[in-house]
Amino acid sequence: MSTETQRVLVAEEIAEAGVAMLRESFSVDVGTSWTPEELASRIGDYDAILIRSATQLTAELIERGERLKVIGRAGIGVDNVDVAAATRRGIIVANAPQSNIVAAAEHTIALMLALARNVPQAHASLTQGRWERSRFGGVEVYEKTLGVLGFGRIGQLVAARARGFGMHVLAFDPFVSAERFRDLGAEQATSAADLYGRADFITVHLPRTPETRGWLNAEAFAQMKDGVRIVNCARGELIDDAALQAAIDSGRVAGAALDVFQTEPITDHPLFSYPNVVVTPHLGASTTEAQDRAGIQTAEQVVAALTGGVVSTAVNIPAVSAEDMEIVGPFLPLCARLGRLGRALGEGPGIDRVEIEFIGRIAERDTRLLTIAVLDGLLAGSTEEEVNLVNAPALARERGIEVSETRQAQSRDYQDIIRVTVVGAGESVRVAGTTLGPRHQPHLVAAWGQRLDLQLDQEHVALFRYVDVPGMIGRVGSEFGAAGVNIVSATVSRHESDRDGSREATAVMGLTTDRPVPGSVIDTIVASEGFLTGRSVSFGPG
Repeated sequence: MSTETQRVLVAEEIAEAGVAMLRESFSVDVGTSWTPEELASRIGDYDAILIRSATQLTAELIERGERLKVIGRAGIGVDNVDVAAATRRGIIVANAPQSNIVAAAEHTIALMLALARNVPQAHASLTQGRWERSRFGGVEVYEKTLGVLGFGRIGQLVAARARGFGMHVLAFDPFVSAERFRDLGAEQATSAADLYGRADFITVHLPRTPETRGWLNAEAFAQMKDGVRIVNCARGELIDDAALQAAIDSGRVAGAALDVFQTEPITDHPLFSYPNVVVTPHLGASTTEAQDRAGIQTAEQVVAALTGGVVSTAVNIPAVSAEDMEIVGPFLPLCARLGRLGRALGEGPGIDRVEIEFIGRIAERDTRLLTIAVLDGLLAGSTEEEVNLVNAPALARERGIEVSETRQAQSRDYQDIIRVTVVGAGESVRVAGTTLGPRHQPHLVAAWGQRLDLQLDQEHVALFRYVDVPGMIGRVGSEFGAAGVNIVSATVSRHESDRDGSREATAVMGLTTDRPVPGSVIDTIVASEGFLTGRSVSFGPG
């Protein structure tokens, strides 16, 4: 179909410049006042639709869009789009993931300065008829240490701006290479605890995952310097509100600036009454420029989709030939899990390089999608935005992670095998896997340099390496049982090596479980005699 006959529906308000861009190539209707019923009856007339957050594009509505080729979401999230339904229909879903990052970074700096100098409190006092200069003395940020938890796009922009104020930036993010920290003039913290003990200000830019929920809790606050100030413009769930309140009451935390909350909208909260707490109603992305940028960037993606260009912000799976997909498709879940395992088993504070080896018949196919799946698993839960098969390579590049592929047509032990090596801070860890049986079940066949065979058919996995002596398996089982964790399957692999002229046997134990294994259980086991290391990994559904 020629571009002159293609029709675009702008269902919600976007920047006029974005609408004008679309009008240059397509027939454009603006339906910002349409009712849901009118949208449902007319969506079938359009090749593309642009929305923001109010329109709900359900599977039923997408099914009515018989001509739809692309859905543009003017913003970051795509929670209001049934992406799976769109993908099944071959419809591209694109968003504007970088539209508000400058706004969010600037708001973080604004809140940090307001907190340091008591700006809103002094304003309120003066407008109420009081002149209280001595009451609102603050602190300088010059030569103070800013701790940045999460060093993705927004964290990096905050760091650059903080350095402009003469601050020392100390950042923690295990998914960013050491070289990237150096390039941006930030010191890489060895751990979150290292950052807590040294930072005068702490700003949080972590993704929202089960692991990061309540990240700043009582234990974290106890490790911080007295007088630290906290800024959160990311997600309310990252901070345990009760723990923050207690830390302020004790004097450990001198103040906090919050733009996000666990429940929104919210107008009543215990922290709102504190004179050293600054709050705003989730204004991080609320700038004219950010809203305009979202509309323009989304319009650009729609133009690219309808004219055969590259849709760089698509959130659903890129195209692979049917012939190659038949071979590589069953390996996608395996690759994502190998990426997750490679990250989890590593010891270093960051990731510098990922090496992926394709061995067997699969080496003769288009494996780009499998490489992306490895990166998807590697980075999942580590960024401000949701990682997917389209944006994973770009996110890896932003973090300075090098990616290499090698191929070998002949496989000795299996028809196909995929090896993933994760390198960081001078350390490397390798995992390998394959698929077996008519249902192509994923299997882990190597970890920590030792062979094993663990079917990865469960969401939760635990792995241990230990000195192979009697009773080790029973100790793991006892600890798991005491914690209420049921072992679904288990495998053990023994390896003998020469050490100082004597033979030493070590073993790797792999287990799948019916629920996540608490970190405290892993720590207890690893702290006991004979255990060398252990990890608990949850892959997530799928």
